[in-house]
Amino acid sequence: MPPFSTRTLRYGTAAILEAADVIRAGGCVAVPTETVYGLAADATDSRAVAGIYAAKGRPSFNPLIVHVPDFAAAEAIGVFDEAARALAARFWPGPLTMVLPLRKDTPIASLVTAGLPTVAIRMPSHRAMQALLRACGRPLAAPSANASGTISPTRAEHVAKSLAGRIPLILDDGPTPGGIESTIVAPSPQPRLLRPGPIAEEKIAKALGRPVGGAGAGIEAPGQLSSHYAPAKPLRLHATEARDGEWLIGFGAVAGDETLSASGDLVEAAARVFDALHRADAEAATAIAVAPVPETGIGAAINDRLRRAAHRD
Repeated sequence: MPPFSTRTLRYGTAAILEAADVIRAGGCVAVPTETVYGLAADATDSRAVAGIYAAKGRPSFNPLIVHVPDFAAAEAIGVFDEAARALAARFWPGPLTMVLPLRKDTPIASLVTAGLPTVAIRMPSHRAMQALLRACGRPLAAPSANASGTISPTRAEHVAKSLAGRIPLILDDGPTPGGIESTIVAPSPQPRLLRPGPIAEEKIAKALGRPVGGAGAGIEAPGQLSSHYAPAKPLRLHATEARDGEWLIGFGAVAGDETLSASGDLVEAAARVFDALHRADAEAATAIAVAPVPETGIGAAINDRLRRAAHRD
């Protein structure tokens, strides 16, 4: 017998109120954001946060993102300097996560930060996550709603396939519009891009008026493990045709068995990449191949996810 009978509820007032009750009782709820589905729990409750790690099988050294409804809630958790305020004014609410110094008086559970002196904060724009944040009145820790290291979920059915029996409730508000996880940046003292995402590095640099550096060697933020977002089958990148036994995911001129975007639209490709990997994993083919994707704009984020999905420890 699984520990939970997992229910899926369509988004609406009654579903949000039930989800808020689960959160306040220390449980986990899968909820869509504008990026991917997140697995949300009360970020101030260490036992609730431990429930996220248990459901995902997530390494304890990998920190979680704290989601907040507004800037006042963010300021109660992290220390904002001029650079962080500029990025919040430009990109929040939206798919930008900032890694900031943790306030000493914050109620955030230490499990959320994985023992680091910083905290990752995001103000999402999706109606379901915003409604849940306001209904439960708590900041929510919410990594992607999938077993750790597997393909991120962009639909409620992806969540159910990965976490059924591990969590009590999934809020279904259809496919997520963005399809790829948030950009993560450390604004100060020198701006650094810790994870590429929907908001490109050049937009962050423009908002700050200075160049953005890269991440260091250690784990500072979610999504930095070398092997992540992985399908069960071997994944080959930069493929222009399928080899024997491969399911080819195309892009642009490379048609494939299906395509991220026949027109070469990178935004469309970002929205489809995890969905395509889920479908490829379910096919009879024994391996997956993906066509080349340009490294420009959001293409950098797509390629980051694909490289981590292809990595085998």
